[in-house]
Amino acid sequence: MDKSRIPVAISWLLLGMLLLGPVVTKQVWAKDSDATKIFDRERLVAWCIVPFDARKRSPSQRAEMVTEIGMKRVAYDWRAEHVPTFEAEIEQYKKHGIEFFAFWSWHDSLEPLIAKHGIRPQIWVMLPGVGDKPEAEKVKAAAEAIRPMVEKTARLGLPLGLYNHGGWGGEPENLAAVCKYLHERHNADHVGIVYNLHHGHEHIARFPAAFAAIKPYLLCLNLNGMADPATVGGNQNKILPIGQGVHERDMVMEILRQGYQGPVGILDHRSDTDSKLALMQNLKGLDELVNGLE
Repeated sequence: MDKSRIPVAISWLLLGMLLLGPVVTKQVWAKDSDATKIFDRERLVAWCIVPFDARKRSPSQRAEMVTEIGMKRVAYDWRAEHVPTFEAEIEQYKKHGIEFFAFWSWHDSLEPLIAKHGIRPQIWVMLPGVGDKPEAEKVKAAAEAIRPMVEKTARLGLPLGLYNHGGWGGEPENLAAVCKYLHERHNADHVGIVYNLHHGHEHIARFPAAFAAIKPYLLCLNLNGMADPATVGGNQNKILPIGQGVHERDMVMEILRQGYQGPVGILDHRSDTDSKLALMQNLKGLDELVNGLE
């Protein structure tokens, strides 16, 4: 080969690499790709479909509704009037092949049912308040305050999810710091985080860093349509079907970019709406969002 042509060949090679680089490295997520299988309907978790259901379904009606729309997991939220039907709910889920995936807060009536029915739900709780303690003391204070529930769930063999719900205890970095403290100081590796987009509008601007902080501890991620924070006041625009917001597409892209492959939830949380309709709106919006991802 003519040595005088080598620099020219190298130049063309480098130019080709520069031109082809973006094409080769571009991340594309098709609906049937491995990365987006976390959004398959049977893997999704239905959330806030008990006290928020305008139809006020019974346990059997709720199990039938979840089955009809093709879902297989429910995170169970409740109010005092639902306590007598805890066992009926569990039985109906078992009958319909639905996983009793998570349980909101705690009630002592659940404990005997765990062994009786062989269920292992995640327990979702908010962190206790830390008041006006100095910032350097808040992580330890929150972690020690929640230790009774940490020890109870460890004894029962249940994951414990710290649930973001506003305030100091709803900030991603604080939740991650409490988890880290409990893992390292109390060997509580069963403690993780349940992150809800509908309680995270104030995190939108820094979502990549916020999500990176919680991802190592994430037990479940609940999606929502995400409006601009300035338009969210009280309950206005706080709960939107997926696809009707302006930020959830970019947030889902970031979630996939960071490699999250854990459980994903969709929610009702609209007391004036039939839970079936709310879930179907979210499923439709999620399908459209995922189908258009690049």
